[in-house]
Amino acid sequence: MDNYLLFKSVMEQDRAPVVICDLSHTIVYMNPAAVENYEKRGGEALLGQSIFDCHNEKACEMINRVVDWFKMDKNNNLVYTFKNVKLNKDIYMVALRDEEGTLIGYYEKHEFRSNETMKKYDID
Repeated sequence: MDNYLLFKSVMEQDRAPVVICDLSHTIVYMNPAAVENYEKRGGEALLGQSIFDCHNEKACEMINRVVDWFKMDKNNNLVYTFKNVKLNKDIYMVALRDEEGTLIGYYEKHEFRSNETMKKYDID
Protein backbone atom coordinates (compact mmCIF):
# COMPACT_ATOMS: atom_id res chain seq x y z
CA MET A 1 0.00 0.00 0.00
CA ASP A 2 1.14 3.52 -0.79
CA ASN A 3 2.26 5.32 2.39
CA TYR A 4 1.11 8.62 0.89
CA LEU A 5 -2.47 7.32 0.81
CA LEU A 6 -2.23 6.24 4.44
CA PHE A 7 -1.00 9.65 5.57
CA LYS A 8 -3.56 11.44 3.39
CA SER A 9 -6.32 9.33 4.89
CA VAL A 10 -5.24 10.31 8.41
CA MET A 11 -5.54 13.98 7.47
CA GLU A 12 -8.83 13.52 5.63
CA GLN A 13 -10.44 11.81 8.63
CA ASP A 14 -9.21 14.25 11.28
CA ARG A 15 -12.09 16.27 12.73
CA ALA A 16 -9.78 19.19 13.47
CA PRO A 17 -8.84 21.61 10.68
CA VAL A 18 -5.43 21.03 9.09
CA VAL A 19 -3.94 23.68 6.80
CA ILE A 20 -0.50 22.93 5.33
CA CYS A 21 1.74 25.63 3.82
CA ASP A 22 5.03 25.44 1.96
CA LEU A 23 7.93 27.80 2.70
CA SER A 24 6.54 30.31 0.20
CA HIS A 25 3.52 30.51 2.55
CA THR A 26 1.25 29.00 -0.10
CA ILE A 27 -1.63 26.88 1.16
CA VAL A 28 -0.94 23.49 -0.41
CA TYR A 29 -3.43 21.33 1.49
CA MET A 30 -6.60 21.71 3.53
CA ASN A 31 -8.38 18.72 4.99
CA PRO A 32 -12.21 18.62 4.78
CA ALA A 33 -12.51 20.02 8.33
CA ALA A 34 -10.36 23.02 7.33
CA VAL A 35 -12.34 23.60 4.13
CA GLU A 36 -15.52 23.69 6.22
CA ASN A 37 -13.96 25.75 9.03
CA TYR A 38 -12.71 28.42 6.61
CA GLU A 39 -15.73 28.39 4.27
CA LYS A 40 -16.55 32.04 5.05
CA ARG A 41 -13.02 33.00 3.95
CA GLY A 42 -13.19 31.01 0.72
CA GLY A 43 -12.95 27.37 1.80
CA GLU A 44 -11.38 25.20 -0.89
CA ALA A 45 -10.67 28.30 -3.03
CA LEU A 46 -7.91 29.16 -0.53
CA LEU A 47 -5.79 26.33 -1.93
CA GLY A 48 -2.89 27.79 -3.88
CA GLN A 49 -3.30 31.18 -2.18
CA SER A 50 -0.89 32.84 0.23
CA ILE A 51 -1.64 32.30 3.90
CA PHE A 52 -0.90 36.01 4.25
CA ASP A 53 -4.07 36.82 2.30
CA CYS A 54 -6.06 35.37 5.22
CA HIS A 55 -4.32 37.22 8.05
CA ASN A 56 -3.81 40.76 9.24
CA GLU A 57 -0.41 42.46 9.24
CA LYS A 58 0.43 41.52 12.84
CA ALA A 59 -0.44 37.85 12.28
CA CYS A 60 1.67 37.78 9.10
CA GLU A 61 4.60 39.20 11.06
CA MET A 62 4.18 36.47 13.70
CA ILE A 63 3.97 33.73 11.06
CA ASN A 64 7.26 34.95 9.60
CA ARG A 65 8.86 35.06 13.06
CA VAL A 66 7.77 31.49 13.81
CA VAL A 67 9.04 30.18 10.47
CA ASP A 68 12.38 31.91 11.09
CA TRP A 69 12.50 30.22 14.51
CA PHE A 70 11.72 26.85 12.89
CA LYS A 71 14.66 27.41 10.53
CA MET A 72 17.09 28.15 13.39
CA ASP A 73 17.14 24.60 14.78
CA LYS A 74 15.64 21.28 13.73
CA ASN A 75 14.35 20.89 17.30
CA ASN A 76 12.21 24.05 17.00
CA ASN A 77 8.97 22.44 15.88
CA LEU A 78 5.92 23.60 17.82
CA VAL A 79 4.60 27.04 18.80
CA TYR A 80 1.37 27.84 20.62
CA THR A 81 -0.30 30.68 18.72
CA PHE A 82 -3.90 31.18 19.80
CA LYS A 83 -6.64 30.19 22.27
CA ASN A 84 -10.18 30.06 20.91
CA VAL A 85 -12.21 30.35 24.12
CA LYS A 86 -15.58 29.98 22.39
CA LEU A 87 -14.63 26.60 20.89
CA ASN A 88 -12.31 25.66 23.78
CA LYS A 89 -9.36 24.87 21.58
CA ASP A 90 -5.71 25.79 21.30
CA ILE A 91 -4.02 26.46 17.97
CA TYR A 92 -0.38 25.75 17.17
CA MET A 93 2.05 26.14 14.28
CA VAL A 94 4.00 22.95 13.63
CA ALA A 95 7.15 22.57 11.53
CA LEU A 96 7.22 20.03 8.70
CA ARG A 97 10.64 18.55 7.98
CA ASP A 98 12.18 16.11 5.52
CA GLU A 99 14.19 13.03 6.53
CA GLU A 100 17.32 15.12 7.16
CA GLY A 101 15.46 17.58 9.39
CA THR A 102 15.34 20.40 6.84
CA LEU A 103 12.27 22.60 7.14
CA ILE A 104 9.95 22.06 4.16
CA GLY A 105 6.77 23.72 5.39
CA TYR A 106 4.46 24.14 8.34
CA TYR A 107 0.90 23.52 9.37
CA GLU A 108 -1.78 24.81 11.67
CA LYS A 109 -2.84 22.34 14.35
CA HIS A 110 -6.07 22.63 16.36
CA GLU A 111 -6.42 20.82 19.69
CA PHE A 112 -9.86 20.78 21.22
CA ARG A 113 -9.99 20.78 25.02
CA SER A 114 -13.67 19.98 25.48
CA ASN A 115 -14.70 16.55 26.71
CA GLU A 116 -15.74 14.14 23.97
CA THR A 117 -19.52 13.83 23.62
CA MET A 118 -19.43 10.68 21.50
CA LYS A 119 -20.22 7.44 23.33
CA LYS A 120 -17.32 5.02 23.64
CA TYR A 121 -17.36 2.32 20.97
CA ASP A 122 -20.81 3.42 19.74
CA ILE A 123 -20.80 1.27 16.62
CA ASP A 124 -23.98 -0.78 17.04
